[in-house]
Amino acid sequence: MKVVAAALLIRNGKLFIAQRPEGKTLAHYWEFPGGKQETGETLAQTLRRELREELNIDAEVGNFFMQSVYDYDFGQIQMNCFWAKVNDTVDVRSNEHEATAWVGPDELKNYRFAPADVPVVEALGRISW
Repeated sequence: MKVVAAALLIRNGKLFIAQRPEGKTLAHYWEFPGGKQETGETLAQTLRRELREELNIDAEVGNFFMQSVYDYDFGQIQMNCFWAKVNDTVDVRSNEHEATAWVGPDELKNYRFAPADVPVVEALGRISW
């Protein structure tokens, strides 16, 4: 099982999402940014490292939101989602994704998310903003 940490990066009531690029597994699907936990890291450390690598930001990792487990044909993923914040003046741009967007919770349903992210999208749709 691959253990990953993902950020529910929020700014002004909108969430940051990113689209996986051509040539990568799950190309063109949208996801919450993050990545694989490395040996010796806590999930919060993983998420801070991945956000620096992917988005060039130092984010404040907050509370755990939920976990999603999905069996892909290439293996099982355990995705651990955390709330995260970044300073309003920081420009968030991805080094690795095809596209990015800041979207309201009600807009998430308009994007095709990777299967492991779908339960998170559904859970976000059930909370009050």
